[in-house]
Amino acid sequence: MEYQVGQIVYSKDGHDKGETMMVFSVEDGYLNLINGKTRKLAKPKRKKIIHVQPTNYVDAVIAEKLTENEYIQDSDIRKAIKMYQVKAVDC
Repeated sequence: MEYQVGQIVYSKDGHDKGETMMVFSVEDGYLNLINGKTRKLAKPKRKKIIHVQPTNYVDAVIAEKLTENEYIQDSDIRKAIKMYQVKAVDC
């Protein structure tokens, strides 16, 4: 599967197992993940692609801001993840 910036993923392994995170950037075989709480924009978590479970949800607003290097805060990331979790529960 192809990962993209702004995509919501779940951690499958490690101390953050089961945690909902967002893709900050994609590198060779690795993802840099953020969640706005423990993993902030200033210090994303580098994780192998095989250790995450992808979702089909990509937050278009956050993705555009990240790719255009626009100003974004950790609170924006937290809100986007929370909105995804609310939508996922409603389905």
